[in-house]
Amino acid sequence: MITQTHLQGYENLALEERDNGVVVVTLNRPTKRNALDTATIEELVRFYSGAHMAGVKATVLAGEGDHFCAGLDLVEHWKADRSPDEFMHVCLRWHEAFNKMEYGGVPVIAALKGAVVGGGLELASAAHVRVMDRSTYFALPEGQRGIFTGGGATIRVSDLIGKARMIDMILTGRVYQGDEAVQLGLAQYMAEEDSLAMALELADRVAQNLPLTNYAICSAISHLNNMSGMDAAYAEAVVAGVVNTQPAARARLEAFANKTAARVRPNET
Repeated sequence: MITQTHLQGYENLALEERDNGVVVVTLNRPTKRNALDTATIEELVRFYSGAHMAGVKATVLAGEGDHFCAGLDLVEHWKADRSPDEFMHVCLRWHEAFNKMEYGGVPVIAALKGAVVGGGLELASAAHVRVMDRSTYFALPEGQRGIFTGGGATIRVSDLIGKARMIDMILTGRVYQGDEAVQLGLAQYMAEEDSLAMALELADRVAQNLPLTNYAICSAISHLNNMSGMDAAYAEAVVAGVVNTQPAARARLEAFANKTAARVRPNET
């Protein structure tokens, strides 16, 4: 059961609990194309900081309206006229939110549509799985806006598509969409119709995994990739030692041994 208090008190996020422990987290500022203001970032920090302990098994991250997220709320930023120190701390809160998503141990599946631009792409890149549809387009227009990425594009987007392509996106305003975006790694799935429906299907499947196994997949792998090869090998062995001997896995391993578990089969063609 999900702790209900964890799902209450949000204004810019709409939360929908499904009956299997999956929570749909919807950015709820459609008139702003779900641009990220400071209040929305704080709600993301709050939700994903406590999601695992609250019993959330998986999340689908979506956007209300026609767009996933148009990035930093530039109007708020312009009106605030922040000092360098003030904006540095705004960026650090973005990193806090996105790190809680990536390293928090709860699978995050992003349902992308329309604009996935600037900070919206930084947000999407913190998800573990990204599903796009034919309306989705990706861009990093910071160069044309006279600003620089501050929410992790240089880390996560660069990791997805490579440094050279990321620099090109910022310098030139290049837009990626369609099958090319999937081939580059900006998304793993293309939904011909509804990205949300496919994301929910994937989340329902993921929620059937053991929570500790999902925690390791959605936390340890990112940590391991930050380590040297020798340190990662040691840490992986430690994580495997804990996860692969968990009591809850015994029944699943027994089913495999007894040949009653589902077998891995090739996709039908």
